[in-house]
Amino acid sequence: MARKPPAPGHDAEANRLGGRLARYARVGASIGSVAARYGAARVSGRADRRGEAEALRAALGGLKGPLMKVAQLLATVPDALPEEYATELAQLQSSAPPMGRPFVRRRMAAELGPSWRDRFEDFDLDAAAAASLGQVHKAKSLDGRALAVKLQYPDMASAVEADLAQLKVIFAIHKRMNPAIGTEEILAEISERLREELDYGRELKHMRLYGHMLADNPQVRTPQPLAELSTSRLLTMTWLEGRGLMDYRQAPQEIRNRISEALFRAWWEPFYSYAVIHGDPHLGNYSAWEREPGEPGGLNLIDFGCVRIFPPRFVSGVVELYHGLRENDFERTAHAYDIWGFRGLTRELIEILNIWAAFIYGPILHDRVRTVADGVNPAQYGRKEAWRVHKALKEKGPVTVPREFVFMDRAAIGLGGVFIHLNAKLNFHRLFLSALEKYPAESLARRQQEALARAGLASP
Repeated sequence: MARKPPAPGHDAEANRLGGRLARYARVGASIGSVAARYGAARVSGRADRRGEAEALRAALGGLKGPLMKVAQLLATVPDALPEEYATELAQLQSSAPPMGRPFVRRRMAAELGPSWRDRFEDFDLDAAAAASLGQVHKAKSLDGRALAVKLQYPDMASAVEADLAQLKVIFAIHKRMNPAIGTEEILAEISERLREELDYGRELKHMRLYGHMLADNPQVRTPQPLAELSTSRLLTMTWLEGRGLMDYRQAPQEIRNRISEALFRAWWEPFYSYAVIHGDPHLGNYSAWEREPGEPGGLNLIDFGCVRIFPPRFVSGVVELYHGLRENDFERTAHAYDIWGFRGLTRELIEILNIWAAFIYGPILHDRVRTVADGVNPAQYGRKEAWRVHKALKEKGPVTVPREFVFMDRAAIGLGGVFIHLNAKLNFHRLFLSALEKYPAESLARRQQEALARAGLASP
């Protein structure tokens, strides 16, 4: 489940609030230096955007947590940041050191009480996996079930707020560069989603929601949460055995296609049936369960921190844009952007946005077997379209991206990235129609309301 952490026993300072605050202060000073450097460059007329971007990455490298998620997201929105900035930020890695055994004992006692060990048959104090906000321990329940216990790193609320403060500064710098994309709504959306990820009680409800939405899909498995062993900073669930998806990169095409089809259905069917997406579809959030060694039967979905619940109307915008692009119907594409909350779009701006939309929708527009990249070098995937959009919006923009669009765009790119890694060859068009036609659109609002109530979540 995610990646194996480095060996414990070092960097104890990173686990202390004082150490974290000192690091935030150093990063804040570095960010200020980058801003001053940019200001001086503007005055002198000698802009060095590559140098500024490298300095920015060096400064932000001191924050080891949520920022990598932010960098990944920003790289998917054309001109949300200058290309040089997005390239450098994409190199950031989340590498928070694991909490040592004494600290794990104290944190578990704080979450479940001093007799917490009596509530497990077995509990491995060494982390089995690490993530950006916490680490996972393997355990066994009193009734013998294998468990995954996710324990949040200390002071993560401070880490998130510090990262968001630095992101606000980055956007402020970018705003002075005459950008083509207004970032106010992007910042608001990122802030709300990251704060939600800190609440493991909410993630537990997301897990219940996905268990319900995918209950009839035999290809996809979700863990069962144990509410009695969970808190707002501790999440206990059943352990799902599986292998990382990258293990199958050299597997026969049939196997890679099988895994990819399961992933496509696990992502698209909840969206069209309930207006819910998994907003962080990257390789570390999935594994493949196997019928026998080397023979995957389907997909494990193992992380539910970043889930976006849309108003039902948002789905109709996605469908309208699909039909508008496929039928070359300008009015339908314009209506889709209106449904999503874009305002003040001229015909020229809509045609520019359609360049990016045609790229995102490309795999599902044509009734044939293809890869996502479809003959394009994966390393260059989307760059041509992003550059065309950037150049055109510079002349005709700016455009403010609505909040609800942000994670949909990020998730579509992330999903395509997984398919590219697996070199999947599928008829994405027919898979899309299958997901779209599974439930009638007129009952979507009712289904969503019932599913959310069942999971204990409020309607959007």
